[in-house]
Amino acid sequence: MERSHIYIQNLNTPPLETPKDSIVSKVILKNDFLEVTLIAFDIEQGLSEHTSAFPVIIEILEGEGSIIIDKKDVHLLKGTWIYIEPNLPHSLKATTPLRC
Repeated sequence: MERSHIYIQNLNTPPLETPKDSIVSKVILKNDFLEVTLIAFDIEQGLSEHTSAFPVIIEILEGEGSIIIDKKDVHLLKGTWIYIEPNLPHSLKATTPLRC
């Protein structure tokens, strides 16, 4: 039987443990229409410029960093929410331990 819904009361519980100088990810939902992944970055870690064939939504759960979207630098804080159109170049770097 397929699940009709997924309920997660708090995305920060349990926290993703991030080893020093690392990035850790955990897929929490993947189907034909959507993929939801939690990502934790240690300080100064990030993702180099890339694109996605699908829309991307980023919500900062904890920490600070910066994201460059289409050559524009945006500061990230807890609670920041970003929507990125498909095929738009973007990169991300944590300035503190960061979870999104």
